[in-house]
Amino acid sequence: MAKIIVLFNHKGGVSKTTTTFNLAWKISEMNKKVLIVDGDPQCNLTGMFLGEAFDEYYENECTKDNNIKDAVSMAFNGRPQPIEAITCPQHQKNENLYIIPGHMDLSEYESSLSLAMNSNNAIVTLQNLPGAFYELINKCCQKYAIDYVFIDMNPGLSAINQTFFVYSDAFIVPTNPDPFSVMALKTLKKTLPKWKKWAVQGRELFSESSYPLPESDMKFVGDIIQRFSLRNRKAAKPYTGKINEIKEYICNDFVEEMRKNGMLYEIDELMENKGFEGRCLGEIADFGSLIQKANEALVPVFALTKEDMDAVGNVYDSMEAKRALFDDIFTRIAELIVEIV
Repeated sequence: MAKIIVLFNHKGGVSKTTTTFNLAWKISEMNKKVLIVDGDPQCNLTGMFLGEAFDEYYENECTKDNNIKDAVSMAFNGRPQPIEAITCPQHQKNENLYIIPGHMDLSEYESSLSLAMNSNNAIVTLQNLPGAFYELINKCCQKYAIDYVFIDMNPGLSAINQTFFVYSDAFIVPTNPDPFSVMALKTLKKTLPKWKKWAVQGRELFSESSYPLPESDMKFVGDIIQRFSLRNRKAAKPYTGKINEIKEYICNDFVEEMRKNGMLYEIDELMENKGFEGRCLGEIADFGSLIQKANEALVPVFALTKEDMDAVGNVYDSMEAKRALFDDIFTRIAELIVEIV
């Protein structure tokens, strides 16, 4: 079975979707087949993947039902047919990258899924719901011989996010240096162990359902700090205090709580040998003008070509230096993931 990785923070504005796309792409460059799953009703990841073909995909009779909501509708609507793999779009510029597209009405399943997860399996008609998305992901992985799965989740502590999280083998916490970052981490520190406890109980409760829950580890790899500006190639002064505060909280309070609950990759020595600072996988400043070029080209910023950047002279030199820096950061993170997950 493919390894499932989630980048999760219930706080918005942390570049979760962009980083999910970038890491999935980078690992696919390492001769791995990667499936990305858009579990956010905003469908930003799907838009990033499909580009101008986005509207046509949801309007075309041949493709409009190939999405995360319609693919599991039989479970949520009580229909007798089983969940099957969909035809996953393959990225037009990356033959190793596939997607299960999102759906803007995915949150319609929230109430019934929440009821199923809190009924202790007393309501038989709901017992197949907690494992339904996993069944879809698993079937698609088998169809396309997938090695790694990345799930993009919406910012929130919803039942749908909880199910995606408990499917995961590993998780990364993206964050950004603003006044609410540590507050959000404190909430995650309490919530994620509760989700794991539910998963352990749920595996037994739903073991006889058509779609049982997986035996997943849900282990913390590290955090990524992003969305800040630079000055003299370092984080600008307004951000440095918050960056240090995030690192300190992660390395002490957060890591200790994850360790206590069996939710931690014990890789401190490995990370130190590879040049990581504590549990911080990377400090990723704003992409600047590169992000617009990347969106137009349907690729991550580090995969931009000279033609994509469409610049000359000093402007090109500056853009290329930034592209190379981002390429190095994401390469290091991707290599770590492949080594430990």
